[in-house]
Amino acid sequence: MKKIVCAALAAALILALCAGCAGGKTRTLNVYNWGEYISDGSEDTYDTIAEFKSWYEETYNEKIIVNYDTFQSNEDMYAKLSAGAVSYDVVIPSDYMIARMAAENMLLPLDFKNIPNYSYIDDNFKGLYYDPDNAYSVPYAYGIVGVIYNANEVDEADAKGWDLMWNEKYSGRILQYNNPRDAFGTAMYKLGLDVNTTDKAQWDLAYSELMTQRPMLYGQVMDEIYNMMESGEAAIGSYYAGDYFTMVDAQADTVDLQFYYPDPTNYYIDAMCIPSCCQDKELAEIFINFMLSRDAAVANAEYTYYASPNKLVYTDEEYLDDLGEDTIAILYPETEDFAASYNAYAYRNLSPETLDYINTLWENVKIN
Repeated sequence: MKKIVCAALAAALILALCAGCAGGKTRTLNVYNWGEYISDGSEDTYDTIAEFKSWYEETYNEKIIVNYDTFQSNEDMYAKLSAGAVSYDVVIPSDYMIARMAAENMLLPLDFKNIPNYSYIDDNFKGLYYDPDNAYSVPYAYGIVGVIYNANEVDEADAKGWDLMWNEKYSGRILQYNNPRDAFGTAMYKLGLDVNTTDKAQWDLAYSELMTQRPMLYGQVMDEIYNMMESGEAAIGSYYAGDYFTMVDAQADTVDLQFYYPDPTNYYIDAMCIPSCCQDKELAEIFINFMLSRDAAVANAEYTYYASPNKLVYTDEEYLDDLGEDTIAILYPETEDFAASYNAYAYRNLSPETLDYINTLWENVKIN
């Protein structure tokens, strides 16, 4: 008993001394991000969160706790934050959701004195519709939505446009998004409709298209698409370009995943923001700045396979060499005018009335 007490006292003394060395203060950062969207140290990769903690404690002589959670869709993230059910310091939504959150006073304006690395963001990604004054967001990644298919099951001649996802030949092998914005987007792009329309009749047409597709689906998914496509459980699905390469890396020997961009399709930007529920804004800005530093930015781009708006990334020769020409051609297409296509096809913030109408239609899709 005496040895245990002495050991306990010694341990307490050590903890006290350590706390004193670190200024006796511990700060907490809560981060909310998409799944599979940050370099996490797996397979000997750069562990972004661990590196940030080490860097912060060494730089500021303070202890820090980082809580990192993930969401599967913008709508899930929005629902939790708007309900006040959670509190986060940094969130990484997509462009149209950033516009909505800013309009509803759910985001705090950034103090760029704490984010000097913002200078590395390409000017083509500043001043865009979702944050015209660059007040609330720092671009993290961008890309284009495509169609992924298993070439061992799908005929090459069928792999074109959005029609593949409605091809009855592959009934029971098709995956659709499990969120209304993206699911309706696939139908509206297929029909040549404006994905940002306020015309209910056009949303009705897209609804009919989704109902036509419904019996052909194997399932409605988000992050579940990884395992289903990698294993060959499903054969066709639409998803974000960067994730295609993640799936290829893990695909089974019997699977041959291929990818193409249907025309038109969604162009998107995901950006780091600080929600109004933030408990430590300065720390959140320090974290955002760290995410823009070379090692972190390159590691995250390598891990996620998403295109980066950060000059330190897309000019890094080692990074580009590791990607290879075929991957670069998809992630950074040379002939593509990203800004023009983005302005033409990207999701915009919809009115509450339109969103309510879409959600009502979506509930019917899910029920049926």
